[in-house]
Amino acid sequence: MANPEVEETESCVRKAVELKKELQRLVKAILDEDDYGGLQVTNEALRVLSCLKDLKLKKSHSFKGGAAGDDHLLGLPYEFRCPISGEIMTDPVVLANGQPAKEKSSGVIDANIISVKSGVTFDRPCIQRWLDEGNRTCPQTRQVLSHTVLIPNHLVREMISQWCKEHGIELPKPIKDTDEDVVTDASRSHLNSLLEKMSSSLSDQKEAAKELRLLTKRMPSFRALFGESTDAIPLLLSPLSPGRADTDPGLLEDLITTILNLSIHDENKRLVAENPLAIPLLIDSVRTGTIETRRNAAAALFSLSALDSNKLIIGKLGAMTPLIDLLEEGHPLAMKDVASAIFSLCILLENKRRAVHAGAVRVILRKIMENSLVDELLAILAMLSSHQDAIEEIGELGAIPCLLRIIRESTCERNKENCAAILYNICFTDRTRTREIMEEENANGTLSRLAENGTSRAKRKANGILERLNKAALIVHTA
Repeated sequence: MANPEVEETESCVRKAVELKKELQRLVKAILDEDDYGGLQVTNEALRVLSCLKDLKLKKSHSFKGGAAGDDHLLGLPYEFRCPISGEIMTDPVVLANGQPAKEKSSGVIDANIISVKSGVTFDRPCIQRWLDEGNRTCPQTRQVLSHTVLIPNHLVREMISQWCKEHGIELPKPIKDTDEDVVTDASRSHLNSLLEKMSSSLSDQKEAAKELRLLTKRMPSFRALFGESTDAIPLLLSPLSPGRADTDPGLLEDLITTILNLSIHDENKRLVAENPLAIPLLIDSVRTGTIETRRNAAAALFSLSALDSNKLIIGKLGAMTPLIDLLEEGHPLAMKDVASAIFSLCILLENKRRAVHAGAVRVILRKIMENSLVDELLAILAMLSSHQDAIEEIGELGAIPCLLRIIRESTCERNKENCAAILYNICFTDRTRTREIMEEENANGTLSRLAENGTSRAKRKANGILERLNKAALIVHTA
């Protein structure tokens, strides 16, 4: 016999899907029309939203607790489920993306994204396991993480607790991740045996390197072990010492990836950088090897650059040129890691100069014009635009029309902000480009619209540019 509650739930889901499709159509109509499609379309969109709200309330109120299996969670709002496990969150935490929560193409915000400084909420054990495996992107948005600090989401936890009370459910206690084991003597002994193999035959080296790669990915305790001995990193890298025969590509990939895994542990960042072989090896590996080796070498440089002292070391040792060359190659597997490394390194003024002189502006502009990794590359270009040589090159390469076009056409507010910041620096640093910006503004009013409708940062930059243009026009008129 059919379960009436299940049938009702399925009916609600089907109706919700239909309403969401209708809402997407209406929102698209509103966004596509300059006059917002008139009051009729707006009122219809509000009606559909109201229906969705009523449907949600109906689903919640139709819940009946005490059923067997997972039936007691049938009415659980999906915002309370972990995006990874699909289960109710017992210890919700926010993972920061470093980017604003983005809208879908339909203009509807993904309800799974509960923003706390533009982050995504997960259940702690699930997201901690994801991070412990060495991942450096958000599993929900796929954006590169600005950091891996987990922030308790007290609001969502309170909402979940309230929902459970209303429905007679006892919220399960947070589950401890069993992978977060303590360091044991057996672990130390096993690490020593693996490191000893690094001085043995090639087959032993490859076997040990593969196991070290796996263990340092899955076990935080194994990463921490490397900090207990000053000999651990040198032994790990001994097969790659100068003067040795050409390294086996598979061995090189496993060792570079192990360094990446080790660098995730904060206390290892300085330890790795202080080894005289490690960073030069990473830089060389950005240049050559399998794409996985090159990508992971770039990711390791990004991870290590979290320390300002490491930014300086990495920049001085010549990382910028191979990173920019790899960015120019445009391999889809490597570009995000490379862009993240360049951005992090360029926070340091000396590295900003090195990036500009290594040709970063030319490569970045070409990729942006090819519509490749636009969000990340615009952020780097905005940072570089505070450098005089970068401003001159941006103007010479004809970037101004491209930047203004992005402001007009992009739906990403952060991209508009970065374009406005670059144009602002151009206006105040290279006065020869003022006329070009003024002519475009007279034709399209791009900056005027941004000054009226943009974010606070975008408005500030746009108004600054417009003031500059007005002063320039006044001077010409007076003359």
